[in-house]
Amino acid sequence: MTILADDLLSRLKAGIQSGVDLQPRQVNVGTVARVGDGVVRIEGLDQAMASELLEFPVKAGRNEPVFAIALNLEDDAVSAIVLGDYLSIEEGDQVNSTGRVISVPVGQGLVGRVVNPLGQPIDGKGPITTTAERPIERIAPGVITRKGVDTPLQTGLVVLDALIPIGRGQRELIIGDRGTGKTAIAIDTIINQKGKGVDCVYVAIGQKASSIKNVVRALEQAGAMEYTIVVAASAAESAAMQY
Repeated sequence: MTILADDLLSRLKAGIQSGVDLQPRQVNVGTVARVGDGVVRIEGLDQAMASELLEFPVKAGRNEPVFAIALNLEDDAVSAIVLGDYLSIEEGDQVNSTGRVISVPVGQGLVGRVVNPLGQPIDGKGPITTTAERPIERIAPGVITRKGVDTPLQTGLVVLDALIPIGRGQRELIIGDRGTGKTAIAIDTIINQKGKGVDCVYVAIGQKASSIKNVVRALEQAGAMEYTIVVAASAAESAAMQY
């Protein structure tokens, strides 16, 4: 018994000297009361914030944590929408409050990658290393503080550049019936930015996974993925992810 006690004491001392975090952490924990169609009703999270990121930890049958966004805060419960597969969530499951509003990673580490709406890679090229995050809900800068539109953005399409010139920082709606070439215009515009110092973001929401793969393949063949980020939420994703 003395040998075991001495060994335990030496391990504790080594852990303290190596910088083990001994500060207590307070975690707000709740329980799933009801789940269905991607919406979860949670009891016990009395300190949850609006739009807070909630975590369903790993358990048997769930190899990685699932996240949700707290939307409806009631006196005795919280309703949240699940970001991802909700079929592994059952009544009685534990839910952890993360204490932070949902945010996404930002930075040059995302360039050339295909990510989901949470900024997680889905292209099979390994993890993404970034040093900064931005909340998905934030106050937009005022009109006075915004930089004026003073630099043209060449789309590479003569008709558009001549009749409807577009400037950097400007919004432009591409509208048309199905199969009229809306995606082709966007892809051609991205490809035409090569060598011009313009970072591009292509967002695909509700499209077929095969269509998204074709877009990525076209950008890769043109060398445009070197300055492009693709954010994809295919038709197979949950309504919350597409939202």
